[in-house]
Amino acid sequence: MALASRLGPLCPLQALRVPAGHLDRPKAVTAAAHKLARLIYAVLPKGEAYTDRGQDHFEERYRQRVLHNQTQRARAMGMQLVPRESTV
Repeated sequence: MALASRLGPLCPLQALRVPAGHLDRPKAVTAAAHKLARLIYAVLPKGEAYTDRGQDHFEERYRQRVLHNQTQRARAMGMQLVPRESTV
């Protein structure tokens, strides 16, 4: 599994932004430090370089995940999703 997919779509510099909204400041700093430590630990022992896959990669994975989940929900209710013809 790729490093970027394990750690999520946030780059290391944004690691503090999301937890700070949900936690108090010291806990957010600890969460950001933990995220960076996982990143470093995952990269250093293997000797591989960190590669940023970019926002487009994560948006595509999110779209595929949502589509898969909606397909499963429809199938559970005895329905089928049919792709709409593009009008663009």
